[in-house]
Amino acid sequence: MTAQLLIALVGFAAVSSLTPGPNNLMLMASGANFGFRRTVPHMLGVGIGFTVMIVLVGAGLMAVFDRVPELHTVLKVVAVLYLGWLAWKIAHAAAPGATGAKAAPMTFLQAAAFQWANPKAWSMALTAIAAYAPDRSLLAVVSVALVFGAVNLPSVSVWTVLGGRVRLWLTDARRLTVFNWTMAGLLVASLIPVVLA
Repeated sequence: MTAQLLIALVGFAAVSSLTPGPNNLMLMASGANFGFRRTVPHMLGVGIGFTVMIVLVGAGLMAVFDRVPELHTVLKVVAVLYLGWLAWKIAHAAAPGATGAKAAPMTFLQAAAFQWANPKAWSMALTAIAAYAPDRSLLAVVSVALVFGAVNLPSVSVWTVLGGRVRLWLTDARRLTVFNWTMAGLLVASLIPVVLA
């Protein structure tokens, strides 16, 4: 990979990792509801899970989608239903320590598995492989995955820190409810481009 291509890939990884999407909105909500430390497994699940996803997409899954385009529709339906359920959970999250509350941050494995139902993650992975590893050689695919792995975790951490800062303002139950419903609404709104595509 040339230096120019590497710089372009780092830029693409940074912009796509920092912009709002399901992962970032959920991490912000988790940071606000559970704090930074309890959200670390969720962040690691996103970063490592997405890196593994890129390798698997580049190593063969992209060819499957090329051969069976109907899988895009199936993926879209599953993603919309799953993200709708997650939005509902965010909207109804109770304050940490609330009596009877069973809320917990997403685990590492849940966050890693979520990448496979995240339409933005699929779009990022498919675009990254097509643009920066078009020959789909193992070296090119792994290089793209490693760049995303290096850029993604610091990027998603920003959203968790932001959520943690908002947490100080959310000590009032009514403000927490408004925040959670707003985050749930934004998560649902992030699906509009997926549904319209």
